[in-house]
Amino acid sequence: MSSSPASTREITIAHSPDSDDAFMFYGLATNKVRVPGLRFTHTLTDIETLNRKAREGDGFYDVTAISFHAYPYIQEKYALLSNGGSVGDGYGPMIVAKRAFSQSEIKNKRIAVPGKMTTAYLVLNLFAPGIETEVVPFDQIIPQVMADNFEAGLIIHEGQLTYEKSGLHRVVDLGKWWQKVTGLPLPLGGNVIRRSLGPELMASVSAALKESIQYALDHREEALEYAMQFARDLDTRLADRFVGMYVNERTLDYGPDGKEAVRRLLDMGHKAGIIPHEAKVDFVAA
Repeated sequence: MSSSPASTREITIAHSPDSDDAFMFYGLATNKVRVPGLRFTHTLTDIETLNRKAREGDGFYDVTAISFHAYPYIQEKYALLSNGGSVGDGYGPMIVAKRAFSQSEIKNKRIAVPGKMTTAYLVLNLFAPGIETEVVPFDQIIPQVMADNFEAGLIIHEGQLTYEKSGLHRVVDLGKWWQKVTGLPLPLGGNVIRRSLGPELMASVSAALKESIQYALDHREEALEYAMQFARDLDTRLADRFVGMYVNERTLDYGPDGKEAVRRLLDMGHKAGIIPHEAKVDFVAA
């Protein structure tokens, strides 16, 4: 069923140019999933830019991927969707180095980090309060560590699967550390939706995104082939593994422990003085 152009509402969506995000948005981006009366347009840009744009106000995107660390700063204008999240179940961002430092040694090193609004940065500061950091574009962290410009780096995205190829050591997996401390998975990034769209439209968009995720999971091979154009140095086997890490049943719905993990993470960040605002976490159901 199609609708006339006059009655079509454009919904702007922004997410990272990563294989996992491309995989989950495959259904919507290729019109395999359609919603009568809605037209989805996509913008791809790095997560730290999306965090910043969401903080700057209402004028950017109806739906945007963000780091959970950024949510308390934008919670008045955006609500969390209950699907589309990237959750590490016993794995997550890693501190890597050329030397096999101990966990106590690494807390005294200067760490290259991918952005101060990333969840990786938040968890790093929970792990090592007051640690010295410097922001480096996420895809330059491994090269900068290899060039001895930093003794260690905090890696996200595909770097979690490729750092060994560069001869680097994993000092700590912050997803494992978080699970040991809390018993919960580590929520890294999620999708938020503008509250000004209103409850009905918010629910429709949430349902469309969930359908897109389910479509990709049901048509894994073709969705993975589409996602490979964003796979950054991963072969198909590694890309499939990476997508499986961050697009799975938890991406369809966080589950009770996943939602509790979001609340716990932001509460701990607030109590530690890293996040100035107390988080009011609410999810839009599909």
